[in-house]
Amino acid sequence: MTLSDNLRGALLMAVAMCAFTLNDACMKAVTAELPLYQTAMLRGMLTLAALTAIAPWLGGLTLRIARADRIALIWRTFGEIFGTLFFLMALRHLPLANLSAILQALPLAVTLGAALVYGAPIGWRRLTAIAIGFAGVLLIVRPGLAGFDGWSLLGLASVLCVVVRDLATRRLSREVSSVTVAFLAALAVGTAAGLMVPFTGWQAVSPQNWLLILAAAGFLVGGYLSIVMAMRVGEIAVVAPFRYTSLLAALVLGWLVFDELPGAMTLIGAAVIVITGIYTFHRERTAGARDPIPAAIASPLRGTARGPAGLPPRAPGAS
Repeated sequence: MTLSDNLRGALLMAVAMCAFTLNDACMKAVTAELPLYQTAMLRGMLTLAALTAIAPWLGGLTLRIARADRIALIWRTFGEIFGTLFFLMALRHLPLANLSAILQALPLAVTLGAALVYGAPIGWRRLTAIAIGFAGVLLIVRPGLAGFDGWSLLGLASVLCVVVRDLATRRLSREVSSVTVAFLAALAVGTAAGLMVPFTGWQAVSPQNWLLILAAAGFLVGGYLSIVMAMRVGEIAVVAPFRYTSLLAALVLGWLVFDELPGAMTLIGAAVIVITGIYTFHRERTAGARDPIPAAIASPLRGTARGPAGLPPRAPGAS
């Protein structure tokens, strides 16, 4: 049976999101035993090695970057570093599904950010969907209520940092390859984590934890490759909504691996976010507008937007 391009793209997107969520699960398991920054640094080193190996097939690495692109990269790098570290800190303390549900608000947040920063057109329907989606986030975070967990604020901070990252990425020219941005992002995050290691300590890494860190890096790069292929094969308006596969994967992994089951309010909030997100994608398609997620480039964080040469990024969860 021959699959259509859109079906293949949707399947690849689902594979990418599952790979990113498996990466998150591996990192959650390892950071329960090893210091956070040590783990982030080790995974970053392995990710850099993998990206270097696959670079020739993804446009190649180049350090000759124009001044305007360098400024955008500086903003993007800060968003990447803090988005990743905030996410990993939250991941140690929050159920995987809860944090994943918060991160599903990223497309809505970036759509709003693009309208505020770049003046991107946004109608009342999408604006209403964004407001409802953010109400779904409040159902999950529940500020001021008995179910409130302060670590949820770090999840929200991670989303805000990735919005900065993606909006900055939109300024990058097509001369900067996706793999170059991914490489620089992994280098920045790994270096930032390494600088913190002397303050948080170093522990011997068991063979089991080495395997988990290696698996995390492998899933991260595998998700990156899958999402690149997904966005090249299918129409973005058809393929992008399948990014919500990550939430289903997080629910299953959280239950099977960590014995975590989200409460009813979290599930309701997640459903609201997903429905409003899919509606936003639908409005972008029917209105013939640009992709709601800024043209960003795939990186060690999760994302679904197109970048130079049609390559996509990932939003915070893939940290």
